[in-house]
Amino acid sequence: MLEAQVLHQPRTATRLALITGFAIFTGIAAQVRIPLPFTPVPITLQVLAVILAGLLLGARDGFFSQLLYLGLVAAGLPLATGGLGGFAPFIGPTAGYLLSFPFAAALVGYLAGDGSRRLHSFAAALAGIAAIYLCGATWLALTLHLGPAQALALGVAPFFLADLAKALLAVLVARSGIALIGQIAGSR
Repeated sequence: MLEAQVLHQPRTATRLALITGFAIFTGIAAQVRIPLPFTPVPITLQVLAVILAGLLLGARDGFFSQLLYLGLVAAGLPLATGGLGGFAPFIGPTAGYLLSFPFAAALVGYLAGDGSRRLHSFAAALAGIAAIYLCGATWLALTLHLGPAQALALGVAPFFLADLAKALLAVLVARSGIALIGQIAGSR
């Protein structure tokens, strides 16, 4: 087994710190924002944070980190893209992307397993991105009354190459992250 297995039973304080850290990291990643003039969906680094949460924390804690992120945003902390907080991010055209984050992180963590195989982890990251796209583009279509082709053109196509690069970056840094988290979890 690889180092990632150390994450199965770290003490509760360590797990909570990692979950909280990834929730905050997702909020910071949301502030790196490149608006595109033809779509209400900006390019952000949130997808990178979601993938890393799944790869490094596993399915359960990756899910909880993103659920905590959504809870912090709903509570009014300005952690959503553009510094928004409260319920506004959950009713706009990009809400589907946000709401998919816990499930995407869980999917990535589940499919990546122990993270020992990079190709396997990359496929898991792509599956997570597909889940984000499915929820995000569907919500975008419903809120803006778009057909499927328009939703894909506005909510998926402009982001695919950037998200592919984020998936690759996440997989490349995940091994080091797993080792670091293993050291943190082991230093009780």
